[in-house]
Amino acid sequence: MPAEPATPPRSRGSYAKGVARRQEILDRAIEVFAERGSDRTSLRAIAQEVGVTHAALAHYFGSLEELLVEVYRESERRGDRQHPAGPDATPVEIMREWTVANREVAGLVQLYSTLVAAALEEGHPAARAFATERFARVRAELAERVRRSQDAGRIRADLDPMAVAALVIAASDGLQTQWLLDPAAPQDAALALLEQLIEPPAGV
Repeated sequence: MPAEPATPPRSRGSYAKGVARRQEILDRAIEVFAERGSDRTSLRAIAQEVGVTHAALAHYFGSLEELLVEVYRESERRGDRQHPAGPDATPVEIMREWTVANREVAGLVQLYSTLVAAALEEGHPAARAFATERFARVRAELAERVRRSQDAGRIRADLDPMAVAALVIAASDGLQTQWLLDPAAPQDAALALLEQLIEPPAGV
């Protein structure tokens, strides 16, 4: 019985080209959203701005909501690479770093806020899955940093790590929203105050 033919190299090449093409579209979409935010518009209008056909955008991302989720996830991954926080950084120090970085990409900050708002509404499964997973992941990551900071004497030992993590996220997101509406909102001062509230008393 003859052996099954191997997968033609052209098929593997076509797949690789498809992955590369999707990444190219995503790269351009990130640039567009960083500049203009996520004003509610159609997939067709975004395709025109990105420089691809509506059919291509629908093929690679399915829907406008899925595109928005992928754009933010990719931008977040890039942010982690470009602004790596040291293992000993406290949650507030990380949020301060993110705050500085976000000021350069206000459109992506607005995109994040749009996704979180959509997650609270019915009929937005992609946004809800994104926001739910992200909050759980970031809480867990920050809670672990809280524990390390407590061991190092940088955060009060009597505080629940998960509660501190949730509070830091709430403060960061709330301040971010205020900044989008009013750039004069005291983000840095508010984060500094939060840091003081969770630090051990002087001399302890």
